[in-house]
Amino acid sequence: MGVNTNLNKENCPAVPGGMHPHWRGRIIAMAGLFGLLLLAAIFAISFGSVEVPFFTTISIMISKIPFVNIIPDWTVNTQTIIWDIRLPRVLLAGVVGMALAVAGATYQGLFRNPLADPYLIGVAQGAAVGAVLGLILGIGFDVLGIFTTPLFAFAGAFGAVGVVYMLARVGNRLTVTTLILAGVALGSFLTAIVSYLITVSGDKIHSVMFWLMGSFSMAGWESVKIVIPIVIIGTLVILLFARSLNLIQLGEEQAQELGVDVERMKIILLTAATLITAAAVSFVGIIGFVGIIVPHAVRLIWGADYRFLLPLSALVGAVFMIMADIASRTLVAPNEIPVGAITALVGAPFFLYLLRKRTRMLF
Repeated sequence: MGVNTNLNKENCPAVPGGMHPHWRGRIIAMAGLFGLLLLAAIFAISFGSVEVPFFTTISIMISKIPFVNIIPDWTVNTQTIIWDIRLPRVLLAGVVGMALAVAGATYQGLFRNPLADPYLIGVAQGAAVGAVLGLILGIGFDVLGIFTTPLFAFAGAFGAVGVVYMLARVGNRLTVTTLILAGVALGSFLTAIVSYLITVSGDKIHSVMFWLMGSFSMAGWESVKIVIPIVIIGTLVILLFARSLNLIQLGEEQAQELGVDVERMKIILLTAATLITAAAVSFVGIIGFVGIIVPHAVRLIWGADYRFLLPLSALVGAVFMIMADIASRTLVAPNEIPVGAITALVGAPFFLYLLRKRTRMLF
């Protein structure tokens, strides 16, 4: 009989300091990724059509801390570029990348399906229908202002997931297979609606297509203040169920026997993952591949323990999205490439590489 070496490694004795040897490596990896995230963020804030020295960028941000007085050696225009334009854009990119990666890892664990991504049960398609309707109809409310399109997208995303949930629920049980099938079917139906709306969008087709491919060009402090709390709360809720996600990989019955309330866990995780995904796509549009390739890459490098897979995916997703946004706004400057096109160009070949590597490991 073969021996599960991965299991043996996970269960090997702790080092003298009391910490599991594999935990130490993953904690070091998290610390390193957090440092890389800070460097990537500062680089992204400094780099652009108007380059700002690295230390000037840091000084401007430090000067905004209460009770910290720094004599400015920069212009008002430079401060506006850093604080009001680039910083909220970089923050939003990092948070969106984190949300999509965490949601993707959650769906893959919950469904026990390596092809699962944040858009599997109709979130993206529902958001697309809502946003495109808002853009085409030109619906605007003075009270909502720039939040009109995100609000329509958010409502469409949650509406689609609500329909999928009702279709998949049988009595008190939520069957994962039925949930996936209902999500795929409704997603195809909503995609057809979006295609029709695009054909009748007229002169608004450019704004519609740009939203559908994802962009951070409209990022501002208003959107950051809404998205960050939603994503942080949803991510913390998911992290609380990391052990349960580990147990459900053994199967629903085994997890139930080990004390996991599987049905309750499904509802909470689906709600939390849908919430952070809907918050992300509502403001920046549909950005693909992040939620599927990041968890796979993290799983391949650091293992499938969800206690570490989730935070590591969050950090890698944030770094990946920030770097993709840098490429989207600088490759053909002063024009901008939709960030969804960048993630697809990078993500598709990388996913094929991961798939090939994973296949070799299996056989």
